[in-house]
Amino acid sequence: MQIKEIEEEVFYTIQIFGDVDAASSINLDKAFDKVLSLKKEKILVDCTHLDYIASAGLGVFISYIEPFKEKNIQFVLFGLNEKVKDVFQILGLDNLLKMEDTEEAAKIHL
Repeated sequence: MQIKEIEEEVFYTIQIFGDVDAASSINLDKAFDKVLSLKKEKILVDCTHLDYIASAGLGVFISYIEPFKEKNIQFVLFGLNEKVKDVFQILGLDNLLKMEDTEEAAKIHL
């Protein structure tokens, strides 16, 4: 897995490439932790190139729901493929996390 971070005036984007498994979820955790320290308020999580997510990766998303809320950080995931989106939906995470199909829709949602 690779992560690319893009800082714009309004939005901070985290792009995820490849598979998020137990080993690589540590890098995702570091990227989210960095967002907390930077005090960015509008985060886009680009999942367009996310091929697979294991429970450890899902745990990273879950673990940042409250810290982001406490710091008034809004974040939206977008571009999830059907396989990955199904995992989020089966676990009910689509009710806890904002998800959109496109980057444009994600930006509007924020």
